[in-house]
Amino acid sequence: MYNFKFADIGEGIHEGVILEWTKEIGDTIEDGETLVIIETDKVNAEIPSPVDGTIKKLGPDVGETVNVGETLALIDDGSEDSEEDSDDQKEESDDESSKKEPDKKSTKEESDDKEEPITEGDEEESAGVVGSIEVSSDVLESSDESDGDEETTSSRVLATPVARKMAKDLDVDIQQVSGSGENGRVLKADIKKTSKEDKQKTTSDRPQAKVPDFNEERTYREKTSKLRQTIAENMTISKQTIPHTTVMDEVLVSDLVELRNEQKILAKEKGYKLTYMPFIIKALTKALDEHKVFNSSYDHTTNEIIYKNYKNIGIAVDTPDGLILPNIKDADKLGILEIAQELSTIKEKSDNKKITLDDLRDGTISITNYGVFDSTFGAPIIKYPEVAIIGIGKIKKKPVVIDDEITIEYILPLSLSVDHRVIDGGDAGRFLRTFKSYLKNPMFLLLS
Repeated sequence: MYNFKFADIGEGIHEGVILEWTKEIGDTIEDGETLVIIETDKVNAEIPSPVDGTIKKLGPDVGETVNVGETLALIDDGSEDSEEDSDDQKEESDDESSKKEPDKKSTKEESDDKEEPITEGDEEESAGVVGSIEVSSDVLESSDESDGDEETTSSRVLATPVARKMAKDLDVDIQQVSGSGENGRVLKADIKKTSKEDKQKTTSDRPQAKVPDFNEERTYREKTSKLRQTIAENMTISKQTIPHTTVMDEVLVSDLVELRNEQKILAKEKGYKLTYMPFIIKALTKALDEHKVFNSSYDHTTNEIIYKNYKNIGIAVDTPDGLILPNIKDADKLGILEIAQELSTIKEKSDNKKITLDDLRDGTISITNYGVFDSTFGAPIIKYPEVAIIGIGKIKKKPVVIDDEITIEYILPLSLSVDHRVIDGGDAGRFLRTFKSYLKNPMFLLLS
Protein backbone atom coordinates (compact mmCIF):
# COMPACT_ATOMS: atom_id res chain seq x y z
CA MET A 1 0.00 0.00 0.00
CA TYR A 2 1.43 3.35 -1.00
CA ASN A 3 0.69 6.35 1.20
CA PHE A 4 0.67 9.22 -1.32
CA LYS A 5 1.27 12.52 0.44
CA PHE A 6 1.08 16.15 -0.66
CA ALA A 7 4.75 16.87 -1.34
CA ASP A 8 6.62 20.15 -1.09
CA ILE A 9 6.31 21.54 -4.63
CA GLY A 10 8.44 24.61 -3.92
CA GLU A 11 7.88 28.37 -4.13
CA GLY A 12 7.00 28.51 -0.42
CA ILE A 13 3.73 26.60 -0.92
CA HIS A 14 2.68 24.86 2.30
CA GLU A 15 -1.00 24.15 1.74
CA GLY A 16 -3.71 24.06 -0.88
CA VAL A 17 -7.44 23.63 -1.38
CA ILE A 18 -8.81 20.53 -3.11
CA LEU A 19 -10.50 21.66 -6.33
CA GLU A 20 -11.20 18.34 -8.02
CA TRP A 21 -10.57 14.63 -7.59
CA THR A 22 -10.20 12.94 -10.99
CA LYS A 23 -10.59 9.45 -9.49
CA GLU A 24 -12.88 7.75 -6.99
CA ILE A 25 -12.25 5.02 -4.45
CA GLY A 26 -11.92 1.74 -6.29
CA ASP A 27 -10.68 3.29 -9.54
CA THR A 28 -7.37 2.25 -11.04
CA ILE A 29 -4.71 4.86 -11.77
CA GLU A 30 -1.43 4.85 -13.65
CA ASP A 31 1.90 6.36 -12.72
CA GLY A 32 1.90 9.99 -13.95
CA GLU A 33 -1.88 10.20 -14.34
CA THR A 34 -3.49 13.24 -12.66
CA LEU A 35 -5.18 12.29 -9.40
CA VAL A 36 -6.19 15.66 -7.97
CA ILE A 37 -6.18 19.35 -8.82
CA ILE A 38 -5.17 21.56 -5.91
CA GLU A 39 -5.55 25.34 -5.70
CA THR A 40 -2.46 26.83 -4.08
CA ASP A 41 -1.72 30.47 -3.40
CA LYS A 42 0.14 30.66 -6.72
CA VAL A 43 -1.26 28.21 -9.26
CA ASN A 44 -3.78 25.41 -9.70
CA ALA A 45 -1.51 22.38 -9.55
CA GLU A 46 -2.35 19.06 -11.20
CA ILE A 47 -0.89 16.41 -8.90
CA PRO A 48 -0.07 13.10 -10.66
CA SER A 49 0.05 9.67 -9.06
CA PRO A 50 3.59 8.40 -8.40
CA VAL A 51 2.57 4.72 -8.80
CA ASP A 52 0.23 2.35 -10.63
CA GLY A 53 -2.53 0.89 -8.49
CA THR A 54 -6.07 0.99 -7.15
CA ILE A 55 -7.43 3.87 -5.07
CA LYS A 56 -8.27 2.64 -1.57
CA LYS A 57 -8.74 5.95 0.21
CA LEU A 58 -8.88 9.64 -0.74
CA GLY A 59 -7.85 12.61 1.37
CA PRO A 60 -9.80 15.81 2.12
CA ASP A 61 -13.06 16.55 0.34
CA VAL A 62 -13.38 19.15 -2.41
CA GLY A 63 -13.13 22.61 -0.88
CA GLU A 64 -11.10 21.47 2.11
CA THR A 65 -7.46 22.35 2.82
CA VAL A 66 -4.56 19.91 2.60
CA ASN A 67 -1.13 20.70 4.05
CA VAL A 68 2.27 19.60 2.81
CA GLY A 69 3.02 16.20 4.27
CA GLU A 70 -0.61 15.12 4.68
CA THR A 71 -2.05 12.08 2.93
CA LEU A 72 -3.75 12.64 -0.41
CA ALA A 73 -4.56 9.01 -1.12
CA LEU A 74 -3.82 5.41 -0.22
CA ILE A 75 -3.00 3.47 -3.38
CA ASP A 76 -2.78 -0.31 -3.49
CA ASP A 77 0.30 -0.80 -5.64
CA GLY A 78 0.97 -4.36 -4.55
CA SER A 79 3.54 -3.42 -1.92
CA GLU A 80 3.38 -4.13 1.82
CA ASP A 81 1.08 -2.12 4.07
CA SER A 82 3.92 -0.16 5.68
CA GLU A 83 2.59 3.13 4.35
CA GLU A 84 -1.07 2.61 5.27
CA ASP A 85 -1.06 4.40 8.62
CA SER A 86 -2.71 7.77 8.44
CA ASP A 87 -1.03 10.94 9.67
CA ASP A 88 -3.22 11.12 12.75
CA GLN A 89 -2.56 7.49 13.66
CA LYS A 90 1.18 8.06 13.32
CA GLU A 91 1.15 11.13 15.49
CA GLU A 92 -0.96 9.41 18.12
CA SER A 93 1.54 6.55 18.12
CA ASP A 94 4.42 8.97 18.55
CA ASP A 95 2.56 10.75 21.33
CA GLU A 96 1.86 7.50 23.16
CA SER A 97 5.51 6.51 23.00
CA SER A 98 6.44 9.80 24.64
CA LYS A 99 4.48 8.84 27.75
CA LYS A 100 6.69 5.81 28.44
CA GLU A 101 9.44 6.58 30.92
CA PRO A 102 12.89 5.06 30.24
CA ASP A 103 14.16 2.58 32.80
CA LYS A 104 17.59 4.13 33.11
CA LYS A 105 19.02 7.60 32.79
CA SER A 106 21.81 6.29 30.58
CA THR A 107 19.23 4.95 28.15
CA LYS A 108 17.62 8.35 28.10
CA GLU A 109 20.87 10.15 27.37
CA GLU A 110 21.64 7.79 24.51
CA SER A 111 18.21 8.48 23.09
CA ASP A 112 18.73 12.23 23.31
CA ASP A 113 22.02 11.96 21.45
CA LYS A 114 20.39 9.97 18.67
CA GLU A 115 19.14 11.74 15.58
CA GLU A 116 15.47 11.06 14.84
CA PRO A 117 14.92 9.21 11.59
CA ILE A 118 12.49 10.94 9.25
CA THR A 119 10.92 8.59 6.75
CA GLU A 120 8.29 8.94 4.09
CA GLY A 121 5.82 7.25 6.41
CA ASP A 122 6.32 9.85 9.16
CA GLU A 123 3.54 12.39 9.42
CA GLU A 124 3.94 16.09 9.99
CA GLU A 125 6.04 17.83 8.65
CA SER A 126 0.68 44.93 -11.21
CA ALA A 127 -2.26 44.77 -13.11
CA GLY A 128 -1.72 44.09 -16.80
CA VAL A 129 -2.44 41.52 -19.45
CA VAL A 130 -0.87 39.62 -22.28
CA GLY A 131 -2.26 40.86 -25.55
CA SER A 132 -1.94 43.31 -28.33
CA ILE A 133 -1.41 46.99 -27.59
CA GLU A 134 -4.36 48.82 -29.09
CA VAL A 135 -3.66 51.66 -31.50
CA SER A 136 -6.08 54.55 -31.63
CA SER A 137 -6.67 56.40 -34.89
CA ASP A 138 -7.88 59.48 -33.04
CA VAL A 139 -5.51 62.35 -32.75
CA LEU A 140 -4.75 62.97 -29.26
CA GLU A 141 15.79 16.28 17.08
CA SER A 142 14.79 13.47 20.05
CA SER A 143 11.11 12.86 20.82
CA ASP A 144 11.58 11.41 24.38
CA GLU A 145 10.83 13.42 27.49
CA SER A 146 13.62 15.26 29.29
CA ASP A 147 15.16 13.61 32.32
CA GLY A 148 14.66 16.78 34.31
CA ASP A 149 18.05 18.30 33.71
CA GLU A 150 17.49 22.04 33.35
CA GLU A 151 20.01 22.54 30.56
CA THR A 152 18.65 19.60 28.56
CA THR A 153 15.10 20.81 29.05
CA SER A 154 15.92 24.21 27.63
CA SER A 155 17.70 22.80 24.59
CA ARG A 156 15.39 19.87 23.75
CA VAL A 157 11.70 20.21 22.94
CA LEU A 158 9.18 17.40 23.20
CA ALA A 159 7.97 16.83 19.64
CA THR A 160 7.12 14.05 17.23
CA PRO A 161 9.67 13.44 14.45
CA VAL A 162 7.13 14.58 11.90
CA ALA A 163 6.56 17.80 13.84
CA ARG A 164 10.30 18.47 13.75
CA LYS A 165 10.40 17.84 10.02
CA MET A 166 7.43 20.16 9.43
CA ALA A 167 9.09 22.86 11.54
CA LYS A 168 12.21 22.56 9.40
CA ASP A 169 10.22 22.64 6.16
CA LEU A 170 8.24 25.70 7.24
CA ASP A 171 11.30 27.43 8.73
CA VAL A 172 9.76 27.54 12.20
CA ASP A 173 11.97 27.67 15.31
CA ILE A 174 10.57 24.71 17.24
CA GLN A 175 12.14 26.08 20.45
CA GLN A 176 9.64 28.94 20.27
CA VAL A 177 6.57 26.76 19.74
CA SER A 178 4.15 26.14 22.59
CA GLY A 179 3.09 22.48 22.48
CA SER A 180 -0.51 21.44 22.98
CA GLY A 181 0.13 17.71 23.33
CA GLU A 182 0.77 15.51 26.34
CA ASN A 183 3.36 17.10 28.67
CA GLY A 184 3.63 20.09 26.33
CA ARG A 185 4.55 17.94 23.35
CA VAL A 186 4.68 19.88 20.06
CA LEU A 187 2.30 18.51 17.43
CA LYS A 188 1.84 19.36 13.77
CA ALA A 189 -1.12 21.64 14.56
CA ASP A 190 1.17 23.74 16.77
CA ILE A 191 3.72 24.06 13.95
CA LYS A 192 1.05 25.09 11.46
CA LYS A 193 -0.37 27.68 13.85
CA THR A 194 3.04 29.18 14.58
CA SER A 195 3.96 29.23 10.90
CA LYS A 196 0.77 31.10 10.07
CA GLU A 197 1.34 33.61 12.87
CA ASP A 198 4.97 34.16 11.80
CA LYS A 199 3.83 34.73 8.21
CA GLN A 200 1.34 37.33 9.34
CA LYS A 201 4.01 39.08 11.41
CA THR A 202 6.51 39.23 8.55
CA THR A 203 3.91 40.61 6.18
CA SER A 204 4.09 43.86 8.10
CA ASP A 205 6.25 45.05 10.96
CA ARG A 206 3.87 47.93 11.50
CA PRO A 207 0.53 47.82 13.32
CA GLN A 208 -2.30 46.97 10.94
CA ALA A 209 -5.17 49.39 10.56
CA LYS A 210 -8.36 48.05 12.10
CA VAL A 211 -11.28 47.71 9.74
CA PRO A 212 -14.26 49.64 11.11
CA ASP A 213 -17.53 47.94 11.96
CA PHE A 214 -19.63 48.42 8.84
CA ASN A 215 -23.41 48.23 8.79
CA GLU A 216 -24.03 44.54 8.11
CA GLU A 217 -27.45 45.22 6.64
CA ARG A 218 -25.94 47.38 3.89
CA THR A 219 -22.75 45.43 3.18
CA TYR A 220 -21.74 41.84 2.46
CA ARG A 221 -18.49 39.91 2.69
CA GLU A 222 -16.83 37.62 0.17
CA LYS A 223 -13.92 35.31 0.96
CA THR A 224 -10.92 36.05 -1.23
CA SER A 225 -9.20 33.34 -3.25
CA LYS A 226 -5.77 31.98 -2.41
CA LEU A 227 -4.38 33.87 -5.40
CA ARG A 228 -5.90 37.19 -4.29
CA GLN A 229 -4.50 36.68 -0.78
CA THR A 230 -1.06 36.06 -2.28
CA ILE A 231 -1.32 39.17 -4.47
CA ALA A 232 -2.19 41.27 -1.42
CA GLU A 233 0.72 39.82 0.54
CA ASN A 234 3.24 40.20 -2.30
CA MET A 235 2.23 43.77 -3.09
CA THR A 236 2.54 44.68 0.59
CA ILE A 237 5.98 43.06 0.83
CA SER A 238 7.11 44.84 -2.35
CA LYS A 239 6.00 48.30 -1.27
CA GLN A 240 7.35 47.90 2.28
CA THR A 241 10.68 46.45 1.19
CA ILE A 242 11.45 48.33 -2.02
CA PRO A 243 11.66 52.15 -2.12
CA HIS A 244 9.92 52.73 -5.44
CA THR A 245 10.49 55.61 -7.78
CA THR A 246 8.78 55.90 -11.16
CA VAL A 247 10.01 57.63 -14.32
CA MET A 248 7.60 58.35 -17.17
CA ASP A 249 8.33 59.20 -20.79
CA GLU A 250 7.04 58.85 -24.35
CA VAL A 251 8.65 57.41 -27.45
CA LEU A 252 7.83 57.98 -31.11
CA VAL A 253 7.02 54.54 -32.58
CA SER A 254 5.68 55.33 -36.07
CA ASP A 255 8.36 53.10 -37.65
CA LEU A 256 7.47 50.29 -35.26
CA VAL A 257 3.78 50.57 -36.15
CA GLU A 258 4.64 50.48 -39.86
CA LEU A 259 6.96 47.48 -39.49
CA ARG A 260 4.46 45.52 -37.45
CA ASN A 261 1.62 46.26 -39.89
CA GLU A 262 3.78 45.13 -42.79
CA GLN A 263 4.73 41.85 -41.16
CA LYS A 264 1.62 40.81 -39.23
CA ILE A 265 -0.16 39.34 -42.29
CA LEU A 266 2.90 37.30 -43.25
CA ALA A 267 3.31 36.21 -39.63
CA LYS A 268 -0.34 35.15 -39.48
CA GLU A 269 0.13 32.99 -42.57
CA LYS A 270 2.93 31.20 -40.71
CA GLY A 271 0.75 30.69 -37.64
CA TYR A 272 1.97 33.56 -35.47
CA LYS A 273 -0.03 36.39 -33.91
CA LEU A 274 2.30 39.37 -34.17
CA THR A 275 1.47 42.12 -31.67
CA TYR A 276 3.71 44.95 -30.50
CA MET A 277 4.68 43.08 -27.34
CA PRO A 278 7.34 40.81 -28.95
CA PHE A 279 9.15 43.92 -30.23
CA ILE A 280 8.93 45.52 -26.79
CA ILE A 281 10.28 42.39 -25.08
CA LYS A 282 13.14 42.15 -27.57
CA ALA A 283 13.99 45.82 -27.04
CA LEU A 284 13.99 45.24 -23.29
CA THR A 285 16.50 42.37 -23.57
CA LYS A 286 18.76 44.59 -25.68
CA ALA A 287 18.58 47.39 -23.12
CA LEU A 288 19.47 44.95 -20.34
CA ASP A 289 22.70 44.10 -22.18
CA GLU A 290 23.83 47.69 -21.70
CA HIS A 291 22.36 48.25 -18.23
CA LYS A 292 22.96 45.05 -16.28
CA VAL A 293 21.84 46.35 -12.89
CA PHE A 294 18.24 46.29 -14.16
CA ASN A 295 18.58 42.51 -14.42
CA SER A 296 19.52 41.99 -10.79
CA SER A 297 18.23 41.62 -7.24
CA TYR A 298 19.35 43.34 -4.06
CA ASP A 299 20.25 41.26 -1.00
CA HIS A 300 19.83 43.68 1.89
CA THR A 301 21.05 41.07 4.39
CA THR A 302 24.54 41.11 2.83
CA ASN A 303 24.41 44.48 1.05
CA GLU A 304 25.14 42.78 -2.27
CA ILE A 305 23.69 43.16 -5.76
CA ILE A 306 23.01 39.79 -7.39
CA TYR A 307 23.54 40.06 -11.16
CA LYS A 308 21.78 37.44 -13.28
CA ASN A 309 23.27 35.93 -16.42
CA TYR A 310 19.87 35.08 -17.85
CA LYS A 311 16.94 37.21 -18.98
CA ASN A 312 13.52 35.84 -18.08
CA ILE A 313 10.97 38.53 -18.94
CA GLY A 314 7.84 38.50 -16.79
CA ILE A 315 4.49 39.35 -18.37
CA ALA A 316 1.66 40.51 -16.12
CA VAL A 317 -1.52 38.60 -16.95
CA ASP A 318 -4.96 39.69 -15.81
CA THR A 319 -7.10 36.62 -15.06
CA PRO A 320 -10.60 36.36 -13.55
CA ASP A 321 -8.99 35.14 -10.32
CA GLY A 322 -6.35 37.87 -10.15
CA LEU A 323 -2.95 38.93 -11.42
CA ILE A 324 -0.23 36.40 -12.23
CA LEU A 325 3.27 37.00 -13.58
CA PRO A 326 4.60 34.14 -15.70
CA ASN A 327 7.84 34.78 -17.56
CA ILE A 328 9.44 33.95 -20.89
CA LYS A 329 12.64 32.01 -20.22
CA ASP A 330 15.84 33.24 -21.91
CA ALA A 331 13.91 35.78 -23.98
CA ASP A 332 17.18 37.28 -25.23
CA LYS A 333 17.89 34.07 -27.13
CA LEU A 334 14.57 34.13 -28.99
CA GLY A 335 13.59 35.87 -32.21
CA ILE A 336 10.57 38.14 -32.63
CA LEU A 337 8.30 35.37 -33.91
CA GLU A 338 9.50 32.93 -31.25
CA ILE A 339 8.62 35.47 -28.56
CA ALA A 340 5.21 35.91 -30.20
CA GLN A 341 4.67 32.16 -29.93
CA GLU A 342 5.69 32.16 -26.27
CA LEU A 343 3.17 34.95 -25.57
CA SER A 344 0.42 32.96 -27.27
CA THR A 345 1.30 29.94 -25.16
CA ILE A 346 1.22 31.99 -21.95
CA LYS A 347 -2.17 33.43 -22.84
CA GLU A 348 -3.62 30.02 -23.67
CA LYS A 349 -2.27 28.47 -20.46
CA SER A 350 -3.58 31.43 -18.42
CA ASP A 351 -7.05 31.20 -19.98
CA ASN A 352 -7.17 27.47 -19.18
CA LYS A 353 -5.58 27.77 -15.72
CA LYS A 354 -2.60 25.70 -16.84
CA ILE A 355 0.17 28.04 -15.66
CA THR A 356 2.75 26.02 -13.73
CA LEU A 357 5.16 26.94 -10.96
CA ASP A 358 8.01 26.74 -13.45
CA ASP A 359 6.26 29.43 -15.52
CA LEU A 360 6.33 31.73 -12.48
CA ARG A 361 9.83 31.04 -11.21
CA ASP A 362 13.05 32.98 -11.80
CA GLY A 363 11.75 36.13 -13.48
CA THR A 364 14.36 38.89 -13.76
CA ILE A 365 12.37 41.96 -14.89
CA SER A 366 8.71 42.43 -15.74
CA ILE A 367 6.37 44.22 -18.14
CA THR A 368 2.79 45.21 -17.38
CA ASN A 369 0.59 46.29 -20.28
CA TYR A 370 -2.27 48.49 -19.17
CA GLY A 371 -2.64 49.95 -22.66
CA VAL A 372 -5.32 47.35 -23.38
CA PHE A 373 -7.46 49.17 -20.82
CA ASP A 374 -7.02 52.43 -22.75
CA SER A 375 -4.65 53.72 -20.05
CA THR A 376 -1.64 55.94 -20.69
CA PHE A 377 0.63 56.18 -17.64
CA GLY A 378 0.83 54.41 -14.30
CA ALA A 379 3.12 53.63 -11.38
CA PRO A 380 3.55 49.84 -11.56
CA ILE A 381 4.63 47.91 -8.47
CA ILE A 382 7.86 45.93 -8.76
CA LYS A 383 7.67 42.17 -8.31
CA TYR A 384 9.94 41.40 -5.35
CA PRO A 385 12.86 40.58 -5.52
CA GLU A 386 13.24 42.12 -8.99
CA VAL A 387 14.47 45.73 -9.19
CA ALA A 388 12.39 47.16 -12.04
CA ILE A 389 9.13 46.89 -13.95
CA ILE A 390 8.01 48.66 -17.13
CA GLY A 391 4.46 49.80 -17.70
CA ILE A 392 3.27 50.02 -21.32
CA GLY A 393 0.45 52.40 -22.22
CA LYS A 394 -1.73 52.64 -25.31
CA ILE A 395 -0.17 53.74 -28.59
CA LYS A 396 -1.94 56.86 -29.83
CA LYS A 397 -1.59 59.40 -32.59
CA LYS A 398 -0.41 62.75 -31.29
CA PRO A 399 0.84 65.99 -32.81
CA VAL A 400 4.59 66.32 -32.36
CA VAL A 401 7.20 68.82 -33.52
CA ILE A 402 9.88 67.40 -35.87
CA ASP A 403 12.36 69.78 -37.57
CA ASP A 404 10.25 72.76 -36.45
CA GLU A 405 7.17 71.32 -38.13
CA ILE A 406 4.06 69.87 -36.51
CA THR A 407 3.28 66.35 -37.67
CA ILE A 408 1.05 63.50 -36.53
CA GLU A 409 2.96 60.49 -35.22
CA TYR A 410 2.34 57.35 -33.18
CA ILE A 411 3.44 57.74 -29.56
CA LEU A 412 3.95 55.01 -26.94
CA PRO A 413 3.81 56.09 -23.26
CA LEU A 414 6.18 54.33 -20.84
CA SER A 415 6.34 54.11 -17.05
CA LEU A 416 9.42 52.65 -15.38
CA SER A 417 9.40 51.84 -11.65
CA VAL A 418 12.79 51.05 -10.11
CA ASP A 419 14.26 49.97 -6.79
CA HIS A 420 15.91 53.18 -5.56
CA ARG A 421 18.28 51.21 -3.30
CA VAL A 422 20.32 50.17 -6.34
CA ILE A 423 19.02 52.33 -9.21
CA ASP A 424 19.18 56.12 -9.21
CA GLY A 425 17.18 58.55 -11.32
CA GLY A 426 20.08 59.00 -13.72
CA ASP A 427 20.33 55.23 -14.21
CA ALA A 428 16.60 55.06 -14.94
CA GLY A 429 16.86 57.89 -17.46
CA ARG A 430 19.79 56.29 -19.30
CA PHE A 431 18.04 52.92 -19.37
CA LEU A 432 14.87 54.45 -20.83
CA ARG A 433 16.92 56.27 -23.45
CA THR A 434 18.46 52.98 -24.61
CA PHE A 435 15.13 51.17 -24.48
CA LYS A 436 13.42 53.92 -26.50
CA SER A 437 16.15 53.90 -29.14
CA TYR A 438 15.30 50.30 -30.05
CA LEU A 439 11.58 51.02 -30.18
CA LYS A 440 12.06 54.15 -32.23
CA ASN A 441 14.33 52.31 -34.70
CA PRO A 442 12.98 48.74 -34.65
CA MET A 443 15.21 47.54 -37.49
CA PHE A 444 18.07 47.50 -34.98
CA LEU A 445 16.19 44.69 -33.23
CA LEU A 446 16.44 42.59 -36.36
CA LEU A 447 20.02 43.53 -37.26
CA SER A 448 21.73 43.30 -33.88
